[in-house]
Amino acid sequence: MKRSILALIMAISMTISAGCGNSEKPAETTQATTAAETTSTESTVKKLDYEVDPSKPVIALTFDDGPNTSTTKMVLDKLEKYGVRASFFLVGNNINDESAEIVKRAYDMGCEINNHSKTHGYMNSMTAEEIKSEVDFVSDKVVEITGEPTKFFRPPYIAVNETMYENIDMPFIAGFGCNDWDAKVTADERAKKTLEQAKDGAIILLHDAQGNLQTVTALDKIIPPLLEEGYQFVTVSELFEIKGKEISGSDTNLYSIVE
Repeated sequence: MKRSILALIMAISMTISAGCGNSEKPAETTQATTAAETTSTESTVKKLDYEVDPSKPVIALTFDDGPNTSTTKMVLDKLEKYGVRASFFLVGNNINDESAEIVKRAYDMGCEINNHSKTHGYMNSMTAEEIKSEVDFVSDKVVEITGEPTKFFRPPYIAVNETMYENIDMPFIAGFGCNDWDAKVTADERAKKTLEQAKDGAIILLHDAQGNLQTVTALDKIIPPLLEEGYQFVTVSELFEIKGKEISGSDTNLYSIVE
C-alpha cells in the first residue's frame, strides 16, 4: 500500500504526574540511559531515548483502542515518568484533530503507532474490500500525523481468518492481556496478571480507551517491578529486530511473544 505523506507538526507541553486519582508514589525507577529532548518552536516533548541491550530481557507494552485526549494522555504521562517506550494500536474512528495531537506526542516521544482497524468491527466477517478499507483508513491517518505508515496490525477481538491475512500486509499482533477492558477488574488485578505473564520477548496487551483509568493506575504497579527485574521496554518493531524476526507482510503468525 502506497500512502501520500503529509506531516502534521505539533508538540505538547508535558507534566510528570497522570492525575488519575492514585496517591501512591512509586520509586522513581527509570530506564533511560540518555534523556534527550525534542524541541519545537512552541513547546518541548521529552524523547524517550535509550539504548537497548539485546543480551538482556525485553518486553513490549502495547495499548489498544485510542487515541483520545484523556486516558491516552495519562498513559503517555506515565511512560514519560518512568522513561519507557510503548506501542499504540489506533482505532481510526477515534482519530480527530485533538486526538491526532496526542498521537503526534506519542510518536515524538519515541513510541510506535500501529493499526487496530477503523471501526473495531469483526473483520473476519468482512469482504476483502472492506478489510482493506478498514486498514488503509488508519494507516493513511497515521501517515498524515507522523509521516510513516503503520507496521503492525492487531485484529479487533483477536478474530482472524485467511481473507484478513491475504489482504493485510502487516504482521498480526495479539499479546498477553489482563482483561483490562472490563471495569470490574481492579488495577491491582490487572497489574498482578500482567506481572505473572511477563517474560523475555512478551507483548503485553493493555487498553487506553477513554475512561480506562484503572489501567493508568496499574502502570504504577507494572512498570517499576519489571524495571527492577531488569526488563527493557521496547516497541514492537524493536522487539522484532532484537529477536531477529523479519517484519513481513506475508507473515501468517499471530504474535503474543517473539522468541
